Amino acid sequence: MDIQEITPKGVAPAVGNYAHGVSVPANARLIFISGQIPTLQDGSVPRGIEAQADAVWENIGKILSADGLGFVNLAKVTTYLTNRENADVNGQVRRKFLGRHKPALTVIISEIFDPEWLLEIEAIAIG
Repeated sequence: MDIQEITPKGVAPAVGNYAHGVSVPANARLIFISGQIPTLQDGSVPRGIEAQADAVWENIGKILSADGLGFVNLAKVTTYLTNRENADVNGQVRRKFLGRHKPALTVIISEIFDPEWLLEIEAIAIG
C-alpha cells in the first residue's frame, strides 16, 4: 500500500518528521492500534522518557508485525505526552523507529491514566 504525503502550497512546512496530511488508496485495509503504554511484557514500566518511548514503539512494531506490516504502513499517529519537556526525546525516538517515513502526526500534552506512564501512542495503519 502506498501512502501519499499531502503538502499543500500556502501551508507552513512541517516542523518535525510528519506529513500535514496523507492519502491512502481507496482499497486500503485499515488497522487501528489502541493507545500503547510503556508497560513491558513482565508488567514493569521502564524509567525515563527515552526508555518508555522505546517500549511503546516496540509494542507498536510488534502489533504491526503480527499483521504482516511495518512502520511504513502507519498513516496516522497520535502521541499523548504528560510533559512538554519530553517532546524532543519523544521525537528522536519516533524518528529512530520511523526513519524517513512521515505519517500524519498529532502530539498532545495531557494527563494519562497511570501517573507512572510518560506517554501513550495510538495509531492507524494501512495494509
